Amino acid sequence: MAIAAQTLDILGERQSGQDVRTQNVVACQAVANIVKSSLGPVGLDKMLVDDIGDVTITNDGATILKMLEVEHPAAKVLVELAELQDREVGDGTTSVVIVAAELLKRANDLVRNKIHPTSIISGYRLAMREACKYVEEKLAVKVEKLGKDSLINCAKTSMSSKLIGSDSDFFANLVVDAVQAVKTTNARGEVKYPIKGINILKAHGKSAKDSYLLNGYALNTGRAAQGMPTRVAPARIACLDFNLQKTKMQMGIQVLVTDPRELEKIRQREADITKERIEKIRKAGANVVLTTKGIDDMSLKYFVEAGAIAVRRVRKEDLRHVAKATGATVVSTFADMEGEETFDSSFLGYADEVVEERIADDDVILVKGTKNTSAVSLILRGANDFMLDEMDRSLHDALSIVKRTLESNMVVAGGGAVEAALSVYLEYLATTLGSREQLAIAEFAESLLIIPKVLAVNAAKDATELVAKLRAYHHTAQTKADKQHLSSMGLDLSKGTIRNNLEAGVIEPAMSKVKIIQFATEAAITILRIDDMIKLVKDEQQNEED
Repeated sequence: MAIAAQTLDILGERQSGQDVRTQNVVACQAVANIVKSSLGPVGLDKMLVDDIGDVTITNDGATILKMLEVEHPAAKVLVELAELQDREVGDGTTSVVIVAAELLKRANDLVRNKIHPTSIISGYRLAMREACKYVEEKLAVKVEKLGKDSLINCAKTSMSSKLIGSDSDFFANLVVDAVQAVKTTNARGEVKYPIKGINILKAHGKSAKDSYLLNGYALNTGRAAQGMPTRVAPARIACLDFNLQKTKMQMGIQVLVTDPRELEKIRQREADITKERIEKIRKAGANVVLTTKGIDDMSLKYFVEAGAIAVRRVRKEDLRHVAKATGATVVSTFADMEGEETFDSSFLGYADEVVEERIADDDVILVKGTKNTSAVSLILRGANDFMLDEMDRSLHDALSIVKRTLESNMVVAGGGAVEAALSVYLEYLATTLGSREQLAIAEFAESLLIIPKVLAVNAAKDATELVAKLRAYHHTAQTKADKQHLSSMGLDLSKGTIRNNLEAGVIEPAMSKVKIIQFATEAAITILRIDDMIKLVKDEQQNEED
């Protein structure tokens, strides 16, 4: 029998066995319960207020968990899990956390019933592989010649749970147009959709429906001086990552001056260095200069005289995207191999034109007709900051989903259809196995039902009844050969009935579902493996020395 907190020879306490497991599972359940109510087309939003009083109102699982600053080490695994899902797929962050927590809870019950964690882990792994195979072979539908409809439906499904769900018709079209605008084919002939090339600009005012798509990459800053032209065409763009200000001596350099007249010369030289640098950029042919740092008034004068547009304090990532789209090189120093200062024209990027326009109350710089990839910008309008931020997050999810659909070409029915089908399938699979993994697989099958259950509960419908009906349909679909089409039956949450979600246009990329299952299983296994926790006590003396 494990003693709850043994004292060790090292400074710290150790918990082992069932206590740790229960504690970890409880912590994960707590995290999952926070995001649970935000799942689904009728999910509710969360309002998070951080330590300095900033408010975030969001429905995005990854964002909620990131803002929570979870302390518990096992619960942190779930937070990382949501971030991973966000990076890999972009949507489904809430689902993945809920499934992982449910898997853990079930596994914990099995361990209590004297089943060894190793058996459970191998059972879960087997179930995961079978589930993914089943999704890809039986449930996924190829989107033949990707009609625009299926893309729009995917975008709508992704947005349905978000703030902009009510205007999803409008935004889905916007998203699909944006993703298709950045289509590129790489050297190996694969078609890619780099959604990083879609810049999202938030401008106050008007209503959400007044958002629109702009051709060109928009920078949320104006020209550095009024005397500059508002339009340059064709543009040759220099992307810099240093200050164009009067050069100052480095720290720690001492200059001993015997003659006060020399001081003036030093100052003059400092001013000239910057002037020379600007001359070099101008000579290389640049007529648009973007820099992440500052440009002081003296330097601006030179740009105004040359009739070039200079923009200062550009966000680093914006600069990178512009550089990528126009084929420019981000230059962080003028020094070359010989220690001389040079600027080569090969560093410049090309675009058809760079213009400054006024959007709402802000000046923005648009880079149009870029050389490599076509860049587009979504200009979001909305009543206030919270709304705009949330629209931004929702659109990020939708853009990612459309990208995944286009790149993988496979979709599955949404609304709990996949989970119900897998649950029925895996349950049957479990009964055919004579090994110890049988129980674990049966529990895995049960766990997947958490998604349709939570969806129904959030929609204020009778979850037990709906899930039972749903499973009955899927059982028929899998046992009767002529009833195959029933495998896309899912929940209709506005009416509280069961319908064919493929026909109703509630669809998601198959890849998103597969990743959810894989990631959730891996996370559950990671936490399930832990049976010992040693917390070290900080050494008092060390602290004092520090």
